Amino acid sequence: MTAARRPLASHRRIVIKIGSALLVDRKTGLRAQWLDAICADIAALKGKGIDVLVVSSGAIAMGRTVLDLPAGALKLEESQAAAAVGQIALARAWSESLSRDGIVAGQILLTLGDTEERRRYLNARATINQLLKIGAVPIINENDTVATTEIRYGDNDRLAARVATMTSADLLVLLSDIDGLYTAPPHLDPDARFLEIIPAITPEIEAMAGGAASELSRGGMRTKIDAGKIATGAGCAMIIASGKTQHPLRAIEDGARSSWFAPSGTPVAARKTWIAGQLQPAGELFVDEGAENALGTGKSLLPAGVRRIEGNFHRGDTVAIVGIDGREIARGLASYDAEEARQIIGRKSGEIEAILGYAGRAAMVHRDDLVMTASSRRKTKKEDLKEDAAHA
Repeated sequence: MTAARRPLASHRRIVIKIGSALLVDRKTGLRAQWLDAICADIAALKGKGIDVLVVSSGAIAMGRTVLDLPAGALKLEESQAAAAVGQIALARAWSESLSRDGIVAGQILLTLGDTEERRRYLNARATINQLLKIGAVPIINENDTVATTEIRYGDNDRLAARVATMTSADLLVLLSDIDGLYTAPPHLDPDARFLEIIPAITPEIEAMAGGAASELSRGGMRTKIDAGKIATGAGCAMIIASGKTQHPLRAIEDGARSSWFAPSGTPVAARKTWIAGQLQPAGELFVDEGAENALGTGKSLLPAGVRRIEGNFHRGDTVAIVGIDGREIARGLASYDAEEARQIIGRKSGEIEAILGYAGRAAMVHRDDLVMTASSRRKTKKEDLKEDAAHA
């Protein structure tokens, strides 16, 4: 049974992601009135004993407005310079607006490595939790001043999902210029149907995701669905809602249109949450049907079930496991370097020592280091017949 949608005030810890276009107007700069309104919403939630974290875009947009940079794409160094200027202005604006309700803001800038490397992940989590403990509101952003194409998140939707899982939040709210998920991009298809409740993120749901709808937005619906997979898999519900109105959080509470994604009923343990949320797997392991079904029953991935390997990874790196239909079904930590792994694919575990010259691990990815990211267990013919009979 799908969990029922709950009001915002019934949650314990909420992460709110705010898109650039909501905070910054290209011509006039900061939307100060809108910022004051959402800070009042945050204060109302905190007044009910709820922890609130904000993942705020807008540093580059703010900086390019302050610097009066021309419209269009910026070079990497121009983006970094704009972020350096804009981040100061943005942090000051958040601090001043929250202080009107006696709330202290704490700024945290993250790079990809801060959540991809386990030690830095734990350090970042400890800092955020301490801020929450003392009653502050963490204002979190990607560190655009040093991020490059290779190391950046590329959007703040997935960063927000990582923050939600890192801090064990039970709700992630993505505010942007669209009010939820449609069966097709509504700006392209006038017949697109709105989806209010999404019990699970299926391949069909993923196929509905479109691209970015505004110039200031790096992430479109595709990244929001990616964020949903990370968050819901960790037992955190997610809402996609429009932030264009004043007091957008109050509007959600009052019944404004929004899409709600149900959390997984069986969230993975903390270590596996980290594995599942890795944004950039170092490689891919393509498996056969037997291995795919075995993974679905909680077993380790053995070399015999791997058909092909892509990428150049090292032992302990995160790898994606891809099923026979080309979809990622799991993620895990590799037991071998890619070069060694290629030598033993398709072979039995008892052959590993003769091939590599030492007795390695029996599993390519051990079940303790593996988490399913999609259902991989196929129904048997008997189960199919039973299901058909039930619907007859």
